[in-house]
Amino acid sequence: MSADKNKKSISGFSKLTKLGKMKWLVENFFIDPENVMRELKSYWLQDDQQKVLDGFSENTISNFLLPYGVAPNFVINGKTYVVPMVTEESSVVAAASAAAKFWMTRGGFNAKVIDTQKIGQVHFLWEGASSKLFNIFPELKDRLKKDTAHITANMDKRGGGILDIELLDKTEDLSNYYQLKASFETCDSMGANFINSVLEEFGLILCDFIQEQKDFDEVEQECEVIMAILSNYTPDCLVRTWVECPVEDLGDFPNEMDARTFADRFCQAVWIATIDPYRATTHNKGIFNGIDAVVLATGNDFRAIEACGHTYASSKGQYRSLSSCKIKDGRFHFSMDLPLAVGTVGGLTKLHPIAKRSLELMGNPNAEELMGIIAATGLAQNFAALRSLVTTGIQKGHMKMHLQNILNHLEATEEEATAAMKHFHDKVVSFNNVRNLLDQLREPKSRRNLTNSN
Repeated sequence: MSADKNKKSISGFSKLTKLGKMKWLVENFFIDPENVMRELKSYWLQDDQQKVLDGFSENTISNFLLPYGVAPNFVINGKTYVVPMVTEESSVVAAASAAAKFWMTRGGFNAKVIDTQKIGQVHFLWEGASSKLFNIFPELKDRLKKDTAHITANMDKRGGGILDIELLDKTEDLSNYYQLKASFETCDSMGANFINSVLEEFGLILCDFIQEQKDFDEVEQECEVIMAILSNYTPDCLVRTWVECPVEDLGDFPNEMDARTFADRFCQAVWIATIDPYRATTHNKGIFNGIDAVVLATGNDFRAIEACGHTYASSKGQYRSLSSCKIKDGRFHFSMDLPLAVGTVGGLTKLHPIAKRSLELMGNPNAEELMGIIAATGLAQNFAALRSLVTTGIQKGHMKMHLQNILNHLEATEEEATAAMKHFHDKVVSFNNVRNLLDQLREPKSRRNLTNSN
């Protein structure tokens, strides 16, 4: 047991070459090292491309591939896009495409950026009367801006930079705890490195400035910066997207459902997701099916965007639907406000070869235009899911892809797949049912004929 444990631990792993890392892994963790090594290497790209990807992360040994698809016919603010989407989940791209096509003839999607502010914080401890700290804050604020000018100069030239700095007294929550809360405009970049560089400089300036205060006693001249970091919660970096049309223009739906019935049920479904957190979680997950796919395709940070969106969904004290729906004066209106901090310059957006192509595919949008595209795709995904839920049910669309995945797993031939698609057109799809059908199809023909004659 001890020897096996030592076998699976290593010192200096990061210093090994890429092949050295792979060799140690396959020899110690896999039954068939040669085949695993060959398989891992088969996903390497050409030398220059692989070197770029290896630079994104640490201890890389191979690449994990995800499908790169596109959703055509997205009309957003009167402009038609083909939207790139990276996702492994069945039906996501098909659903977005179907919703885009549906709304293409009904006015398309609308998107409006409300604001683009991002937030950063310096969290620090200070002992003393808070009034003293607030008295010196105007001077400190000027000093913070002046002494970080060397960092903000290029961003200032692009129309961005530091927008405001606030001092927050948080001592009721934690003894001696204060914050510098700063807002930033980072233009077409996501701006994480820029914001964090400014904040860390703020921390140094803050401590020096407090130490310089002659009317502070020895304890008051001490300041301890706990951390300086941007916040991924950006409620003031907000985009609004919506679709609307006369109710009667929605058309007819399966199961002989008319437009008015559909609109009513659709709005009720959204309202259920507004009042019930269990439903809201799945509802919003569907929205992020679309959002994450475009964010990944453009080299942006889907984890930050998801965290922000879910926090925003909880901002009224209970986790709620991100989208909303209403029928007023005979018009169907479906909309969503979403905090969305993305970039189109810097970071992976320019380094990842496919991310660059994704932006080119959409006409090289700036950050605000990309915010609108991403939000509209999320709303489209939500519309498609709810349309299925309130009409045919969600499984009908999923089952076609699910069946295909099972057929691939069972290595069905093209002839067998065609027969299975026909057989399960109106039947329940399950792994066992598909396997049983393939077993029947694969029986020797003479035996099948004998069974059928009996």
